[in-house]
Amino acid sequence: QVQLVESGGGLVQPGGSLRLSCAASGTIFRIGAMGWYRQAPGYQRELVAVITSGGSTNLADSVKGRFTISRDNAKNAIYLQMNSLKPEDTAIYYCNAGIKDIPGGVGDHWGQGTQVTVSS
Repeated sequence: QVQLVESGGGLVQPGGSLRLSCAASGTIFRIGAMGWYRQAPGYQRELVAVITSGGSTNLADSVKGRFTISRDNAKNAIYLQMNSLKPEDTAIYYCNAGIKDIPGGVGDHWGQGTQVTVSS
């Protein structure tokens, strides 16, 4: 069983930055694509960014140019650097991982989420 542990969420002012981290642990055969999804109150969960082990990425249009996803394959970890944050970015951010190494895929494993709040 794979466990995903997230960290880095918090409260930040508009225009500020946060860096989220997620590390996979437990019994792992292979981890392919990993990514970040977010869900705001009253909204469906949406893709933020996903990255394969080879570095192929897929980012939501709303975060392109502001967010950057990266990973450390040796640690089965991913990171989300969030710059120029807006109040609209406020949501619970969930880490996701799966076996298939496809940037458009959704993995079977989810973290418990970390809260990101952007407010003055």
